[in-house]
Amino acid sequence: MKQRIVTGVIAGFLFITLLVLGGYWYAGLIVLLSILGYREYIQMNGFTKYKLTGAVGLLALLYITIPWELAGVSLPLSSSAVIWLGMFLLLFITVASKNKITIDQVSVILLGVVYIGFGFYYMIAARLGDHGLFWTILMFVCIWASDSGAYFVGSKLGKHLLWPQISPKKSIEGAVGGVVISMIVAFGFAWFASDLLGFGQALFLGFVIAVVGQVGDLIQSAYKRVKGIKDTGTLLPGHGGVLDRMDSWLIVFPFIHFLGMIPH
Repeated sequence: MKQRIVTGVIAGFLFITLLVLGGYWYAGLIVLLSILGYREYIQMNGFTKYKLTGAVGLLALLYITIPWELAGVSLPLSSSAVIWLGMFLLLFITVASKNKITIDQVSVILLGVVYIGFGFYYMIAARLGDHGLFWTILMFVCIWASDSGAYFVGSKLGKHLLWPQISPKKSIEGAVGGVVISMIVAFGFAWFASDLLGFGQALFLGFVIAVVGQVGDLIQSAYKRVKGIKDTGTLLPGHGGVLDRMDSWLIVFPFIHFLGMIPH
């Protein structure tokens, strides 16, 4: 627990500092995390020996994740076009390898590009939008509040398991507690910045972030259970890897963006 707390404090301080600085500092950190997360994903699926398919996926990931507009670069292809081209190249590799690399394997790689690439990209996009620091901090704090609330409420009051086949320690009481605390936190943001966020909008936003974030957590738990692993990596002592710590983020940020719940 001591190691977990020390690691969390140091990593949290560094992350918040770069988030506040914004620009290249924050974007560079998120892009680096996307690369590390993709590496964990490749290793978790046992694809380290398939260097060509991994490289195709990495290039597509970087094309999607890097905020080229920050550097004033106008790209010729949209993200959807790059996903399609990546799919085409990966499927061609299955043909060229005479099925030594199968369609199942390249499908998993393409899924990882979409899951990780868009997840991290929208963390950057939220920061680059109007009042980006406010909205990004709001989303992160609601996610953290939901996680912490679910843990502590579940530890004290949890009696009914939420989804034991996927995550045997999570409880319905904890999940509800996480949602309520996230809504309270979002309400607090509205209290201090009512010109940016109405109270009704805040409660709804806190609710959605908590629910979707918990689904993101369960998605990663389900995946690790299938792979028979406890953590996706060892980057953060006591916390696991990038995908372990950021499973909720990867789902929440694109989801909120696509719903149009924050300015962008």
